[in-house]
Amino acid sequence: LMSGPPGSGKTMLAKALPSILPKLTWEETLETTKIYSAAGLTNNNHSLIIERPFRSPHHTASAIALVGGGSWPKPGEISLAHRGVLFLDEFLEFPRLVLENLRQPLEDGVINISRASGTLKFPAKFLLIAALNPCPCGYFGDEQTKCTCTASEIIKYKKRASGPLLDRIDLHIEVPRIEFDDLINTNAGENSLTIRDRVQTARDIQLARFKNQKIFSNSEMTSTMTEQFCQLDSSGLNLIKTATTNLHLSPRVYFRILKLARTIADLEGKENISADHVAEALQYRPKME
Repeated sequence: LMSGPPGSGKTMLAKALPSILPKLTWEETLETTKIYSAAGLTNNNHSLIIERPFRSPHHTASAIALVGGGSWPKPGEISLAHRGVLFLDEFLEFPRLVLENLRQPLEDGVINISRASGTLKFPAKFLLIAALNPCPCGYFGDEQTKCTCTASEIIKYKKRASGPLLDRIDLHIEVPRIEFDDLINTNAGENSLTIRDRVQTARDIQLARFKNQKIFSNSEMTSTMTEQFCQLDSSGLNLIKTATTNLHLSPRVYFRILKLARTIADLEGKENISADHVAEALQYRPKME
């Protein structure tokens, strides 16, 4: 979840994300292709989906367009984003009831659609990227443009997304306005190919870790798997114990932090999870906690 003033680069960052994602495995390719075939989106010239999907529905999209359905149910945007990215720009402009439909797939990786004729289950294991302004006018906290919103307007605006939904988003980051010197500095940062190599290495570690578990990544771990593959040293255990107590973290958040810490360690090529990895995972939690 990226929060920042208009023009800070949130949408650009989201659209650049597919360039650093790992390649689809053959099993993931088949899963994704089946979904697109069921939706009638394949043809003779484009029969296999070999790139991770990037779906970006408009905030006026209906619940059926997002989760799927219809008189003869078809996959919605969240299933079309399976094994890829679902980007929701202007996140809080989506109707609250539409956003609440994301809770089950974010937790379980599937969406159940019930009709009089029966219930259908569509896969929906996607990477959710959401972007929002920090307030209705967009400039709350901005150093250059004064916010014109009242405190009550900001509170009402932020309540458009429920706590349980925000609880299921692991990374909450602020995207500040880009300074001019940074804008023209073409030598800053790494390029996408370098980052993608590091991401691919981390994914290969996970594929080897879960070769007998029928999952592909850390995010898919059950609580039992998390206890097995996310062992902490004494300092890491003390840190997450203190955080859980002081921040009143739920069991769901506890396991999500462990999975994220495991991924951070994988990106660094570290076999064991340290307190530093736990601390980094904790800092991405919503500020309201």
